[in-house]
Amino acid sequence: MKYGIWKVSQLEAGAVNALVGSGYAPLAAMVLASRGIGDDRQARAYLDCNAPLLDPFLMTDMDKAAGRVGLAMSRGEKIAVFGDYDVDGITATCLLTDFLRRHGADVVSYIPGRLEEGYGLNPIAIHQLHAEGVKLIVTVDCGITAVSEAELCKQLGIDLVITDHHECKQTLPAAVAVVDPHRCDGGYPHKNLSGVGVAFKLASALCGSQEKVLEEYADMVCLGTVADVMPLRGENRTFVTRGLASLRQTRRPGLKSLMAQSGCTPESLSAGSIGFVLAPRINAAGRMGQIDLAVELFLTDDPDKAAEAARGLCELNRQRQAVESEIYRQAVSMLPMGKPPEAIVLADESWHQGVVGIVASRIAEEYACPTFLICLDGEHGKASSRSHGGFNLFASLSALSPLLESYGGHELAAGFTIS
Repeated sequence: MKYGIWKVSQLEAGAVNALVGSGYAPLAAMVLASRGIGDDRQARAYLDCNAPLLDPFLMTDMDKAAGRVGLAMSRGEKIAVFGDYDVDGITATCLLTDFLRRHGADVVSYIPGRLEEGYGLNPIAIHQLHAEGVKLIVTVDCGITAVSEAELCKQLGIDLVITDHHECKQTLPAAVAVVDPHRCDGGYPHKNLSGVGVAFKLASALCGSQEKVLEEYADMVCLGTVADVMPLRGENRTFVTRGLASLRQTRRPGLKSLMAQSGCTPESLSAGSIGFVLAPRINAAGRMGQIDLAVELFLTDDPDKAAEAARGLCELNRQRQAVESEIYRQAVSMLPMGKPPEAIVLADESWHQGVVGIVASRIAEEYACPTFLICLDGEHGKASSRSHGGFNLFASLSALSPLLESYGGHELAAGFTIS
């Protein structure tokens, strides 16, 4: 590590003693106390792996979203589930697509090409879906900033339902429904759902039973929640606990094959192995421009196609690792010697748009500062950024929005385009 900064939590001695007195090991008590847990009741709630799931209809506009999707299903209208190319977006897309198909809907899935179209709803995709006869687009893990794209949908006569979990800007898209736990006018208590978590809530609202949907899709919700680094508290802890159990005996041939080919045994499966073994291989599909492999992995029932998709993802991940190493080498060579930087902003025309985010994360951790890596294309640039030390990326980009063409993301990870 180039520059190491340790932030040591100040523990309340009374909280540690109370937890030890309740039977917690001293180390566990110290960790819990450092996270603001002061007594046995709070510790039990924090560690509860079977926390009850909250009513989906507590989310603002969930009634409108479920109503419009249900109407499309009853009318036989063509629905497009529009997702994102990371693990969270892929699992959200596959969950909702599979759920709707199983319930008789006419549905297609669409995940934009990372290199050709970029993140989120875009005019190319909207016009293509319109030409295919789509009457309703449902976004998952994206859409909360798609103001102009929502207007285009209106002009073309396409209804739009947005489900997302990213931070909201002041102006929301003019859609039939905008479902996002971060809405300032929303009353949903759990703000840290993943994109697939919100998609799960929509499917549950349509089904009428969260338990039935969780029995079928806990593995997908678990993968997306862990891969998107959501805090494992409350509902997320329940999702991951149930999902790990489901993955250990998965019926999906694609996941079974991917686990076997990556050396991830059911006995060793954990949130860590999802984050460091399975997720990178699934993410490689979007990063390297072959997203269909990941969709095939989740949705196929054919063991041969599943094995082929898993092999393809493992190979793409090896290619991604080689590209990542080269970008990292180039980026580090650009840094000046001497005093640790307060922030790192680097740009290059040769960098791979699908891989710079991983490199930004690695550099932010090694140099202990926010990192922005920009892929240049002529007069335009697309950036991936990662935070460090509590720096709020989304708030900083919001403050600089007059200088940016577009931006979006979270406190810890965000992207923007600039000219």
